[in-house]
Amino acid sequence: MWRQDDRAAGVRRLLRLGVAAAALTVWAHTVQGQTPAPSRVRQADTVDARAPFEDSIAQRMLACSACHGAQGRATREGYFPRIAGKPAGYLFEQLRSFRDGRRAYPAMAGLLANLGDDYLREIADHFAGLDLPHPAPQAPRLPQSMLARGRALVLEGDAARELPACAECHGRALTGAAPAIPGLLGLSSDYLNAQLGAWRDGLRHAAEPDCMAQVARRLRPEDVAAITGWLAAQPVPSGPVPQARAGVRLPMRCGSVGANALSAAALPTGDPQVSRGAYLARAGNCAGCHTERGAAPYAGGRGVDTPFGTVYASNLTPDDETGLGRWSADDFWRAMHDGRSKDGRALYPAFPYPQFTRVTREDSDALFAFLRSLPAVRRAVRPHALRFPYDRQIVLEAWRWLFFRPAPFVADPARGAEWNRGAYLVNGLAHCAACHGARNAFGAARDSARFDGERMPQQGWYAPSLHDARQASVADWPLGEIVDLLRTGATGRAGVAGPMAEVVAHGTQHLNEADLRAIAVFLKALPADSPGRPPAGATERDAAWLARGARGYDTHCAQCHGDEGEGVPRAYPALAGNRAVTMDPPVNLVRIVAHGGFAPATAANPRPFGMPPFTQVLDDADLAAILSFVRNAWGNRGSIVSAPDASRHRGSAGQ
Repeated sequence: MWRQDDRAAGVRRLLRLGVAAAALTVWAHTVQGQTPAPSRVRQADTVDARAPFEDSIAQRMLACSACHGAQGRATREGYFPRIAGKPAGYLFEQLRSFRDGRRAYPAMAGLLANLGDDYLREIADHFAGLDLPHPAPQAPRLPQSMLARGRALVLEGDAARELPACAECHGRALTGAAPAIPGLLGLSSDYLNAQLGAWRDGLRHAAEPDCMAQVARRLRPEDVAAITGWLAAQPVPSGPVPQARAGVRLPMRCGSVGANALSAAALPTGDPQVSRGAYLARAGNCAGCHTERGAAPYAGGRGVDTPFGTVYASNLTPDDETGLGRWSADDFWRAMHDGRSKDGRALYPAFPYPQFTRVTREDSDALFAFLRSLPAVRRAVRPHALRFPYDRQIVLEAWRWLFFRPAPFVADPARGAEWNRGAYLVNGLAHCAACHGARNAFGAARDSARFDGERMPQQGWYAPSLHDARQASVADWPLGEIVDLLRTGATGRAGVAGPMAEVVAHGTQHLNEADLRAIAVFLKALPADSPGRPPAGATERDAAWLARGARGYDTHCAQCHGDEGEGVPRAYPALAGNRAVTMDPPVNLVRIVAHGGFAPATAANPRPFGMPPFTQVLDDADLAAILSFVRNAWGNRGSIVSAPDASRHRGSAGQ
């Protein structure tokens, strides 16, 4: 028989740094009640000493090293740029642009999605302050004639084509200027080519007037090759980045990237009904669906992928032509309670009116008052992209006849007021069953009173069961820990990732103590499922696969998660005894390891630790072997993950 301690002997680590190497659950990754006995490790394998953990910004930023290299020096591949020593203002704007959609790169957007501006500034200041030597420049790979052309364009420009010299903005030494103009040296030609292409094609942009986009569109392909080839071959001058001189006029008038006029999290003051509506909008995370990345809050346009096609969220601002400007409170109540638009059309249940139907008229009116208080944004929303026959109203009406009945929330007289308040929030405005409720083949709830877990294939995650102790049941948790998880996103026992991290960042962290406690009381009281048969776990025939995973863990993971999977409380989650590690299906585990991420930045945890994305480092086989080892080490028992499993669950960072 293949023994547990033999499987783990001689091994140690997994995902190097992470906010949730095992954090993977859409709800939470959780260390179960009893820590298993540590696995036996050979003395010969423990000779390498680990650097002691320190609570520092450098430790938190290890998540950036998988792509940008140690201390932001950049990696050998060259596509990921060096960020060490760049101007802090420039780095901050790029981080914010990735997060808010002005720069299109899903991996970065996913990492930064739930971080606030204050933390992004701290990250930018950290990397800007690193004064590290630069590597030797790339050897020239172009003919001398092209290099000469590149040098001329960089240093002199081409007045006939209205091309200013790069040096006029980026400095004669091409090292940029603090606080916001980046240097152009020390970057590979591949990276520079990609960025000029992104400016030209609108994948990267700033506020108008977008001068870099204008320049990029005027460049011919041979100009780009000449410029990037010459820049990549130049050494980087020593010394700090100079400060921009006050009053110096640049050759082009460039816009700056500004924040949205209204933060989706902003709370209005004054009218109590409007303030109440803003609070309820947070409870329902309305902005999460009705705000497209980089666009005005609540102005709609975000696509909600479903098995039947894509539904685009509507504009909730009070614009007369494209939003709710001509709606009445009665119209809005009809949408919330009955699932019908102002003109009587049936709404698609991607707008979760099967849950919102329980919202009271008083709360609906408060929500509407808040939405009416927003600045009107004229933004027509794209028509839904649903497959035939799901794009037909008659089919939607048939679905409603079969599966939907408007029904107000009815309090359970056998339960206390706190439980009933929690039931109202969870089953209504918070619409938890929209993700955690099991669905039938038609997308309808199998049992509206249950949260049995459901795959979210369009988002690439699994929303775990809230009844199953092997998944995300909190029946045995103290109430205070449930409240802490909803408020902070990370406790000593668990943390959130994936779509649940967004819920905490933009929703539950803003709820008051009474409502958080009510939700916790309701969740804790959910009926618990019987454990059922334990997973089969590894067998002796899996020994070689687990040994491969052990070596990968030792290389990539133990530095943060420990030789015995013990982790660091509130920084790097323990993997030993962690039910999110052993949970089936292993979708979330694969995703968090492949794509990384930060826990949500919350008022109580404003500077979360990060998990680096390993999708560029680990192929499907290596990823699957490491996860198989972790699922069967230190007393864990989980199914083996195959390379096809890893490929199927990995998906893209943008999902």
